[in-house]
Amino acid sequence: MKFFFSLLLFLLFSNVSSQILNVESLRKVTDTSGFSGSISLDFSVKRDVKNYLGFENSTHLQYQMKRHLILLKNDIQFQSVEGDKFQNSGITHLRYNYKITSRFTWEVFGQAQYNKVAKIDFRGLAGSGPRFKLSDSEKYKFYLGALAMYEYEKLRDDVEPFRELARGSMYFTASIYPTDNITFITTTYYQPKFKEFSDYVFSNQSSLLIKLFDNFAFKTSYTFVFDAYPAEGIPNSQYNLTSGVVYSFE
Repeated sequence: MKFFFSLLLFLLFSNVSSQILNVESLRKVTDTSGFSGSISLDFSVKRDVKNYLGFENSTHLQYQMKRHLILLKNDIQFQSVEGDKFQNSGITHLRYNYKITSRFTWEVFGQAQYNKVAKIDFRGLAGSGPRFKLSDSEKYKFYLGALAMYEYEKLRDDVEPFRELARGSMYFTASIYPTDNITFITTTYYQPKFKEFSDYVFSNQSSLLIKLFDNFAFKTSYTFVFDAYPAEGIPNSQYNLTSGVVYSFE
């Protein structure tokens, strides 16, 4: 366990890519108290302003105790844009869940990130809201969330270098387990600006995990993001395709 905490501290103090983080992608659904989590290494092909290749490390750690759940997720990505030197970027997300009933949970979260390719020097989020469990089956799990959040962005943009606003963050997530060795997770986010609903971010991430042996699995993910008002010179739509290996522990 000391190894995982040391690795986590290293990642947190590294430079902290994608504008959207899917917290559901590696969330471990368990009623067991204590620590659990996963570490993954992915290779990606992505389109922002240009096409590029990337290597990504994702670390997920959660602690559960009765009605309380603390979840920490950290992504670091190294990318080469059309053969240029590698640049690193990343994102850190901390979330607290309190289960009020078996179907109703309250969430509070904070997030920090930057993305040089998308001209985001810093993006900070803080929000809170309810999360609803829509199914009881062990073969498929559906959740719906509706949160309010504060967003602050510092951009390399001559038109609008700073943004400070309030957004909604609605999401629907489905986890499907057709066999003991296969997991499919898909999450869709819709994040409109409260004062101007035409200013919104829409995204979807879908991940397929295939168990290889013991705690190791192969994972492939596809992420699509549409931002109605990105920084100047950045396209509205972006995609990211990654594949790699996941190690889970508990």
